[in-house]
Amino acid sequence: MTYPRGVRIDVWSDILCPFCHLGRRHLQLALEQFEHADEIGVVWHSFQLDRNAPAVLDTPQVDRVAEKYGTSPEQMRAQHTRMAEDAAAVGLDFQWERLVGGNSYDAHRLVHYARSVDLEDVVTDRVMRAWYSEGAAIGDPETLVRLAVEAGLDEAAVRGLLEGDDFGIDVRTDEALAAQIGISSVPMFVLDQKYGVAGAQPVDVLLQSIRQVWDLQGTEPEVATGGGGCGGGCCGGACGSGAEETAAEAPAGGCGCGAGGCGGVCGPETADEPVTSAR
Repeated sequence: MTYPRGVRIDVWSDILCPFCHLGRRHLQLALEQFEHADEIGVVWHSFQLDRNAPAVLDTPQVDRVAEKYGTSPEQMRAQHTRMAEDAAAVGLDFQWERLVGGNSYDAHRLVHYARSVDLEDVVTDRVMRAWYSEGAAIGDPETLVRLAVEAGLDEAAVRGLLEGDDFGIDVRTDEALAAQIGISSVPMFVLDQKYGVAGAQPVDVLLQSIRQVWDLQGTEPEVATGGGGCGGGCCGGACGSGAEETAAEAPAGGCGCGAGGCGGVCGPETADEPVTSAR
């Protein structure tokens, strides 16, 4: 017996996370090499590394992270320099000396709004590039308005969004789902609701993982969406028995941000094999 083919990839990431930028680019490059990329669906989910941060932080990002995790500024700058080199190797411009920390809640709400008007990718790319490369303070409402308009959104609509709490429930739902299935660091890729790939893994690792999951599509029934307490697709399809069991078990190899890490600047530099897990 064969079953329907097609793979869904759910990704949790924070806009204020250097490794999430790198992971997003690695996934893009992996899909460009995958012969069935047109049958892969990617859904991005919000994650905040620091929900209680002020809108904009005055302390330089590198110094703040070094102090928070008890490492020297020199070590942190060296790690950021290596990250910039990794970014450049895949066509990204990581201007880490210009990073402005803060709170990503409104930026995540903006992305969810952009999804509702079919501009998610262009808005996400604009906001992420502004933080990653241009030194923009994306926790500042006026900065978000400017970036949103540049990406094609209506200024009045964006101002109305930022003045209220529209799409806040979408952000909190993504975060609650992450907690439910055991995600505490980002980026986290959940393939086909069953296999977790943690961190900004190299392109070849992501590609191999996608191919492995794709090859299983003709041999396994679809995962039921009734488990995990959300059924009926109300959680975006990333829950249920598969993801709930395996995403939490996925090794924390590779580079990532969050619990057990250093807020976005540490972790192994590379991974030699996929970190998928399944039961």
